[in-house]
Amino acid sequence: MRVLHTSDWHLGRSFHRESLLTAQGVFVDHLIETVRAERVEVVVVSGDVYDRALPSVDAVDLCNEALRRLVAEGVRTVLISGNHDSARRLGFGADLIDAAGVHLRTDPARVGTPVLVGDVAFYGIPYLEPELVRGPWELPERTHTAAIGHAMSLVRADLARRGTRSVVLAHAFVTGGRASDSERDISVGGVAHVPVSVFEGVDYTALGHLHGRQRMSETVRYSGSPIAYSFSELGQVKGSWLVDIGPDGFAGAEFAEAPVPRRLGRLEGRLDDLLTSDAHADHEDRWLQVVLTDPVRPKGAMERLRTRFPHALTLSFEPEGGPPESAARPRLAGRPEIEVVLDFVREVRGEAADDEETRLLRQAVEESRAKEAMA
Repeated sequence: MRVLHTSDWHLGRSFHRESLLTAQGVFVDHLIETVRAERVEVVVVSGDVYDRALPSVDAVDLCNEALRRLVAEGVRTVLISGNHDSARRLGFGADLIDAAGVHLRTDPARVGTPVLVGDVAFYGIPYLEPELVRGPWELPERTHTAAIGHAMSLVRADLARRGTRSVVLAHAFVTGGRASDSERDISVGGVAHVPVSVFEGVDYTALGHLHGRQRMSETVRYSGSPIAYSFSELGQVKGSWLVDIGPDGFAGAEFAEAPVPRRLGRLEGRLDDLLTSDAHADHEDRWLQVVLTDPVRPKGAMERLRTRFPHALTLSFEPEGGPPESAARPRLAGRPEIEVVLDFVREVRGEAADDEETRLLRQAVEESRAKEAMA
C-alpha cells in the first residue's frame, strides 16, 4: 500500500499579512497530481488542517474542495486535529462522512479504534491537551508524554488483537525535532517534548506539528508544512512523504517535493547597496526579510526597498558597529507564551515576577489554552 503523509496545511494562514490561499490552492492541485501519478491509496493529514479554531469561509471552502477531489480520485483520507484546530468543529459529522472515505479523527476517546484500509490499520491520535485528558484517562501526571503514552497503549492493545500492519497519525513535538518560528508553543510546565520511543510497536508514525520535514527514526517522520510559514523556514524543502507499507510493514519512503509559490530570501546591507547592486537581482521576486546596516536609519526605507523588491515583508535596523534594533525588545515569534507574559511583567513593572506569581501566570496560560482547545 502507498500512503501519502502530509500535515500542517494551516489553511487560511497569512504570511506577514500576505494571503496564502492561492499558494495553498496550488498545493492542493499538486496533492491531487501526486495521488494520481504515484497511485496513492491513502492520504493522511497529521493535524493543523486549519490555521485557527474558527477558520475563514475561504479556508473552509478550500478544505472542502481538497477533500471532494480526493474522494473523486477514489483514495481514502484520514485527518486528525492539531493544536491550531478546533477538534469539535473539525470533527463535526465525522460518522456521517466516513462512508465517503474521509475519516476525521478528533476525539481522544477513539484513538484505539482504527480506520481499516485493506490489511492496514490507521490510528488517529489528535493533538492531546494534557489538562483535558488527564481526568478521563486517570493519568499520573499532566504531561504530553503521559497523554500520548496512554494513547499509544490503547493503540497497541487494539493492534495486538488484529495482527495487521499499522500507521499512527500524531500531532506532537518529539524530542530532538527542529522547530521553526511558525509553530505555536504547546509546552506544559515548561515541557513540550515526548520521546520517540513512545511510538514503538507500529509500522509507521506520521507526525505533524513541526514545519520542517525530518526523520526522528526510519519509521517516525515529520512531513512538515506544504509551504513556508516563517522566514526561519528559509532553505527547507517542502512536500510530503510517499510511504510504502508492505506485507512485513514499513517498506520505504521517498519525498515528493511541493511547488514553491514564491521563494523566501534574506538580505542584509546598506539601503543604497541593496537598491543598486546587481548581486541582489535574483531576490527581486522573493518574499524578503531585510536587515539594514546603515549607520543612520534611512527615511522611507520600506517604500524605497519596494521600488525594487515589491515583496519585501519585514524590515529591521542593525547599524554597523551598534546594537541591533531587536536587542531593545524581546522576540515574540516562536517563544513559549509564558515567557512572553513574564517578559511583559518585567517590562512594565521593572522587576521579574516572583515564584508564586510565576506559578499563577503559568496556570492561567495553560487554562486559557485548554479552554481554546475545547472551543
